[in-house]
Amino acid sequence: MQNAKQGDTVVIDYSVRTGDGTVVGDTKETGPQAIKLGDGAIFPQVEQRLADMKVGDQETVAIESDKAFGARREEMVIDIPRQNLPADADPQPGMALQAQQPDGSAVTLYVVAVDEQSVKADGNHPLAGEDLSFDVTLREIQDAA
Repeated sequence: MQNAKQGDTVVIDYSVRTGDGTVVGDTKETGPQAIKLGDGAIFPQVEQRLADMKVGDQETVAIESDKAFGARREEMVIDIPRQNLPADADPQPGMALQAQQPDGSAVTLYVVAVDEQSVKADGNHPLAGEDLSFDVTLREIQDAA
C-alpha cells in the first residue's frame, strides 16, 4: 500500500478540537474533504503527517496556537462609534463585519457587544490563542497526474 506524497489529492475525514476538547470543525456534516497536498489548503503540520499515511490510517496532529491562528491580541478588540456604521446596520453579537484597514486591505471583525453609542468588535480570528488537535483519517489517495 502506498503513502500519500506531495502533489497527490487525498480524501480525508477530520475533526478539529480546541485544547479543552471542544469540536470546532469536522466532516460529519460535509462529508470527506479532498485536499491536494502542497497547495496549502490545510495546516502544514497536518499536510506533513498525511504524507506519511496510507489509506485507512488515523492520526492525531497537535498544533500549538502560535502555529495555528496565532496569539490572541487585545489591541485587535476595538470600539466602533455607531455613526461610523451604515445607517441601516443592525449589528448583533457574533455577527461578522468587513472593514478596511488603513493600508486598504480587508479585515473581518466579529461583533462581541453592542450598545447605543458603539459596537465592540474583535479582529482576532475566533480560534486565535487556541491550541488545536486534528484527528485525521486518510480515506483515499488520488495520484498526481
